[in-house]
Amino acid sequence: MEIFTLVTGVIYIILEIRQKNLMWVVGILTSVAAMWVFFRQGLYASFGLNTYYLVTSVVGLWQWRKDMGKVSADPDAPEDGCIRLKRLSLKTLVLSVLAVVAGTVALAYLMELLENPMSYLDSAVAVLSAVATWWLVRCYIQQWWLWIAADTVSTILCASQGLWWMAVLYAAYSISAVIGYIHWKKHGRYIA
Repeated sequence: MEIFTLVTGVIYIILEIRQKNLMWVVGILTSVAAMWVFFRQGLYASFGLNTYYLVTSVVGLWQWRKDMGKVSADPDAPEDGCIRLKRLSLKTLVLSVLAVVAGTVALAYLMELLENPMSYLDSAVAVLSAVATWWLVRCYIQQWWLWIAADTVSTILCASQGLWWMAVLYAAYSISAVIGYIHWKKHGRYIA
């Protein structure tokens, strides 16, 4: 199951970099597989995070299709192949930082009660990744910064638990997040 998650995860990140709606469908498959792996390992925050990914994959597919309809109806819309970006507001940034801090502390407390072997690290990754996923749904380029941090920590978390295929996946995600940021920066156009 770890290998399946690795393969679908790599496909997902390639589609994410290229901003293709199909990534959300692949994300559903990846999320379900990762949920199984993390639940069996007792990493419940990562399990919960992948449950969240499952839900946001459905929401993301809907939101991106809706945005595509708006873009195609706009005569000033970016050309095909252009990455559609939205501006990150100061309010969203501040609320996101507060959510990461408060969410990490609260989730770590819960993970301690569940005897999670890596409660604080697992919780920080889960909350940071949840915010990054929401930013991805909204097409904020800054989501890549969050992914670089979350995926690097996830690589360490998985390696420390002996989940070597998952560690490889998150290392690939870390590298891909850098590539994704560069690609979105180069090809992105703000639509709203």
